[in-house]
Amino acid sequence: MTDAYIIDAVRTPRSIGKMGKGALSSMHPEHLSAAVLAALRDRNGFDTAEVDDVIWGVSAAIGLQGGDIGRMAALDAGYDIKAGGVTLNRFCGSSLTATSLASAMIMSGMADLMIAGGMDMLSYANAHGMKMREAGVGSAGMGAGNPRLQARHPQTNQGVAADAIAAMEGITRQELEALGVESQRRAARAIAEGRFDGSTIAVKDDEGRVILDHEEYPRPDTTAESLAQLKPAFEMFLDMPSAPGGKTFRELVLQVYPQLDIKPIHHAGISSGVVDGASAILLASRDYAERHGLKPRARIVAMAETGDCPTLMLNGPVPAAKKVLAKAGLTKDQIDIWEVNEAFAVVVEKFIRDLDLDRAKVNPNGGSIALGHPIAGTGAILIGTALDELERTGGRYGLVTMCAAGGMAPAIVIERV
Repeated sequence: MTDAYIIDAVRTPRSIGKMGKGALSSMHPEHLSAAVLAALRDRNGFDTAEVDDVIWGVSAAIGLQGGDIGRMAALDAGYDIKAGGVTLNRFCGSSLTATSLASAMIMSGMADLMIAGGMDMLSYANAHGMKMREAGVGSAGMGAGNPRLQARHPQTNQGVAADAIAAMEGITRQELEALGVESQRRAARAIAEGRFDGSTIAVKDDEGRVILDHEEYPRPDTTAESLAQLKPAFEMFLDMPSAPGGKTFRELVLQVYPQLDIKPIHHAGISSGVVDGASAILLASRDYAERHGLKPRARIVAMAETGDCPTLMLNGPVPAAKKVLAKAGLTKDQIDIWEVNEAFAVVVEKFIRDLDLDRAKVNPNGGSIALGHPIAGTGAILIGTALDELERTGGRYGLVTMCAAGGMAPAIVIERV
């Protein structure tokens, strides 16, 4: 089995995911995806005719975001027609899984040059009535409208699930708000010090004018006092029917955890931001990289996918991390950087507590609470963020994981080379 190397990682800045308000909201989803594919080509100078495949993640696969964006974006970016493309959906985990599959193709010897990535334009999805904040009410694929599945594996609103986990674990709102403030502080420091500059591209229009060259979502002036003033965001969903004539979201949780007293605590300041964005990873075999003068930045050490309770939905990252560490033959103490998606503050807080981690090593440059979560684009963003930080600090191993709807979690371990 050959090694799969990360040659480069790029991402767009994230813009506010509201039509007419975010800088990227007027773009076609295929154009936004094409921007990062073109950047990979232009930065690395590879022959696009030799790309074995583009594996692309999209979660809100509706309308202009439907179909096979992987293929269409490659064509839109000016890639040779020989470069194929395929599109997949593992909700939030889509581009992390795309990277795993692309790596597996190389490691098996069936491919030499692959691109993995993903995108979601939540401005577009929300404008078309989709609640794609991974807390999405009645979103497709989470059991809504399927009474048989809901009877077997009830799946609630994800914000309600976050509140349920906090209640179950005894984690307070104040503790989660401390994490939210820290995410904003770390992100502001990273931006000020240019820690994202190497991977972030400027998005331009067809005339070369810059559409967006900076992160739009962060609120660096966030304080514990300002967060304390926010009302819980998901209280309204507790007693709302999950589908016409169906059980409420509270009832779906109580179907599995009948004694649980859910207290609404998560709000916008401790939940992932709704944004537009895209990201992409260039991967190659050792032989291909050597023959074509591509300099590897990291090696894919191990990949894993796992499922967990569909009702609580957000608890997969801990077992996924344990599984991928075992596959890598590493201990948690050997991991220098942990990137765990901040879908909700409770996800990261529970992850740190369960694995007894050094908080300084977990999301050292902030996360989706501060920077936003472009659903299917986030996994590849986190890989690039981990790699940049390993290079900045001289660390060796990074572990990336995230929860995904349906109670899933992918995970990857990378090694800086």
